Amino acid sequence: MRRTHTCGELSAAHAAETVTLCGWVQNRRDHGGVIFIDLRDRYGLTQIVFDPDEAEGVVEFGHRVRGEWVLQVTGLVEPRPEGMVNPKMPTGEIEVRVRAFEVLSRAETPPFTVDDYGEAAGEELRLKYRYLDLRRPSLQRSLVVRHRALQASRRRLTAEGFVEVETPMLAKSTPEGARDYLVPSRVHPGQFYALPQSPQLFKQILMVSGLDRYFQLCRCFRDEDLRADRQPEFTQIDLEMSFAEPDDVFALCERLMQEIFAEAAGRELAVPFPRLTHAQAMARYGIDKPDIRFGMELRDVGELVRESEFRVFTRALEAGEVVKAMRGPGLAEYSRKQMDDLAALAATQGAQGLAYIKVEGEGKFSGPLVKFFSPSVLEALAREVEAAAGDTILFGAGPLEVVNASLAFLRNRLGRDLGLYDPDRMAFVWITDFPLFEWDAQERRWTSSHHPFTMPHPDDVPLLDELGQGRDVQVRSSSYDLVLNGVELASGSVRIHDRAIQHKVFEALALDEQEIQARFGFFLEALRYGAPPHAGIAVGFDRLVAMLLGCESIRDVIAFPKTQKAQCPLTGAPSAVADRQLRELGISVRGGGAPAS
Repeated sequence: MRRTHTCGELSAAHAAETVTLCGWVQNRRDHGGVIFIDLRDRYGLTQIVFDPDEAEGVVEFGHRVRGEWVLQVTGLVEPRPEGMVNPKMPTGEIEVRVRAFEVLSRAETPPFTVDDYGEAAGEELRLKYRYLDLRRPSLQRSLVVRHRALQASRRRLTAEGFVEVETPMLAKSTPEGARDYLVPSRVHPGQFYALPQSPQLFKQILMVSGLDRYFQLCRCFRDEDLRADRQPEFTQIDLEMSFAEPDDVFALCERLMQEIFAEAAGRELAVPFPRLTHAQAMARYGIDKPDIRFGMELRDVGELVRESEFRVFTRALEAGEVVKAMRGPGLAEYSRKQMDDLAALAATQGAQGLAYIKVEGEGKFSGPLVKFFSPSVLEALAREVEAAAGDTILFGAGPLEVVNASLAFLRNRLGRDLGLYDPDRMAFVWITDFPLFEWDAQERRWTSSHHPFTMPHPDDVPLLDELGQGRDVQVRSSSYDLVLNGVELASGSVRIHDRAIQHKVFEALALDEQEIQARFGFFLEALRYGAPPHAGIAVGFDRLVAMLLGCESIRDVIAFPKTQKAQCPLTGAPSAVADRQLRELGISVRGGGAPAS
């Protein structure tokens, strides 16, 4: 007999019904000759009872059953005895008294407890036995939420007139940024495909094709060093729209976020999201992905301290560097050791130290720096960073990049450690007008901040000619990021649709004509035939789901993730392959593992 109900749906309304359940044994309890078992499937738990008064042999069977065995049981639904109701379980009002049973599958003792409450096993072990790990309710909920978010994305974008198009997984290598995963071609010896880092050029070509509105829930691949929020293969919500300005992308993406959060998490989002330019974000937060759930904004106090006698500050300003400060709420109570610990944190970002002034009360200050400043300057500094009694003014002095990085790092750490924000709040912000280029000191050339197909800011297009003439000018881009709680969630831009501008950008990146044609000739050719203005964005889907669920790692929302070493403990990938396969591909291997037989 097939199951009639899941293990998560029975209630008092089913009392006196005969039902059949199938599932895994979560745990077993022996209560004086009566065996109680919690039977689990992905929908929940149901308590089943093996009572000798119900059927012959059930208790003997119950004694044999072990954890993770797969059972099918048929029995009568009854209300639990008075005082035994479990209000924490959806099925806590009832139990099923077993009358017939069958073992569908036996299981060896698992290498770790399959639940969300026991001692957590190491990640390497859990990934090796991922099929057991995925039985845990928390991971199953993650995959269900992921599914709902995917479906909500498809519904919203379809309703907005977008067409889902699959782009190639075997593409041309056009490296610009992260390393490609290369795939050798058997039929073209010595030549390689690349797995896509994104469908960037294909989706732009779809705009040239007149498709107008494209989206794809696509897999992308980047051969880069991994962190908690990175995987070698990942999923993104990729979209592109013709005849669109940034405001069109913002409004669409906000509606998309509203639908995803409502469907997957039952949460409402207020729109429109606030916006900051890149310059504003760096000035106020020291970082281009600010967490705006709390204050502690950075302030440039160079003019206030320029005439002071504190040489660390004055030397920095004389060298063309900066002095910035921010409020440390409640830090006046910190000990010298605690302040030294903060200085050590700042040092991890390149800072040479951490200067500070404690605000003891109105007009009262303490700390080693106080003697270098007049009372009026101390008061002005406190006003500038909005510091009150009990706070501490924290300073960074030196190169702008180092000061921003160190104070931003401290700000985020203190915001978390001091509980300055609601961890359940979702604070979105758009960051716009990023620099178009970044200087690579090692290669001594400009590189793309976003990618080389990003349109310059309309006011800065003429600066491309000056850049091409060797002048050091700052060119803004028409790019934008969507940041959530200090995490970059999505990135996009207006694309270049003018062939001449695209060529100038390639030249600014120090690509010669031969290299341009070899890598991007097919795309430049497409721009000859009436390319419309277009813009788009890509949302990091794994990261989005992790933030929806409050997970620290995206590995907790991916069914079969890789480790931080880009390995799969479950399957053993990557692995050596047979000599025969290598010969067919015309490949010889130097070093590494021995080929498989």
